[in-house]
Amino acid sequence: SVSYGGAAALQGVSGRFAAGSLTAVAGPNGAGKSSLLKALAGVLRPRTGQVLCPALAAGRLAYLPQQAEIDRHFPITVDTFVALGGWRTYGAFRQPPPAVSNRAGEAIAQVGLQGLKGRHIGALSVGEFQRALFARLLLQDACVILLDEPFAAIDEQTTQDLLAIVRRLHDEKRTVIAVLHDFDQVRAHFPSTLLLARRCIGWGVTAEVLTGANLALARDALKQAAA
Repeated sequence: SVSYGGAAALQGVSGRFAAGSLTAVAGPNGAGKSSLLKALAGVLRPRTGQVLCPALAAGRLAYLPQQAEIDRHFPITVDTFVALGGWRTYGAFRQPPPAVSNRAGEAIAQVGLQGLKGRHIGALSVGEFQRALFARLLLQDACVILLDEPFAAIDEQTTQDLLAIVRRLHDEKRTVIAVLHDFDQVRAHFPSTLLLARRCIGWGVTAEVLTGANLALARDALKQAAA
């Protein structure tokens, strides 16, 4: 269970994300989806219960928050920003060594930003900045990856390019958990779904979880919780 200032955001959610799984976390606005990811990432401490994640303890978990939570005013270029994904190998206050810089260049190319390496991140469009965030994520080489609304407010081509990266990460047997609001997108690309309404409504095979009955139950449960 997770609370904000005494108000419950999640209540009694219990389960296990299988290693190498690709799972969407879905539900109405206010369902506790982002709160769950923050608890998994260690950003929020659960009010009750605990999160057990060897990858987090080993520094092998990568967490990509929503763009609104990231300050883009810091004067840093795309290549330096992406290289920060490998800071554990060289320290937070040193210049990245050539090996990390080379890996950053490769990641930038993979997300389609090779012509923007020297641009300040504040000058990027929403879609370009999301590509830069994914490039930094690739440099972290994590085995558990948490994505909070990774395709929100970006164009269709960028969405498809980033979805291809998510599929590749899954093919590499990494565990990927993504908060999504587009149910069609979930059905098309995510084999497993956790449906929330501040509690678990359903968790399993996407086609069996995202039913009309479960979606109605989630809406009703959230209304009752807010009453």
